[in-house]
Amino acid sequence: MKEMMVENNVLILTINDCPGMRVVRVIGPVYGTSVRSRNIVGNLLGGVRAVFGGKQGGYLKMIAQTRDDALEQLAEHARSLGANAVLGMRFDSGEFDAGQGQAMNEVTAYGTAVVVEVL
Repeated sequence: MKEMMVENNVLILTINDCPGMRVVRVIGPVYGTSVRSRNIVGNLLGGVRAVFGGKQGGYLKMIAQTRDDALEQLAEHARSLGANAVLGMRFDSGEFDAGQGQAMNEVTAYGTAVVVEVL
């Protein structure tokens, strides 16, 4: 069976079906979005590291937290509509300038909310 993720009692799958289960109701599109930024010290340290190259640990941590928040929001949205699963989940991400040199990281998780039951 494909690897599954359960977030707040909502099964989240990147595939379009759920082996061993059947879809009994399609609810529709759902999404969760999270936006984060690093503080001024983190941005300065990240800028210095970028000059010399190497792994950007602070940014990696921020992106992981942003992604996890987006998944949590996705699960909450699905659950609020009566779904117990999200199929075809994907991520979209971007970065934008919030002014004064402050970069913001945005991640959206989206998919199709459904109700599934065990066969």
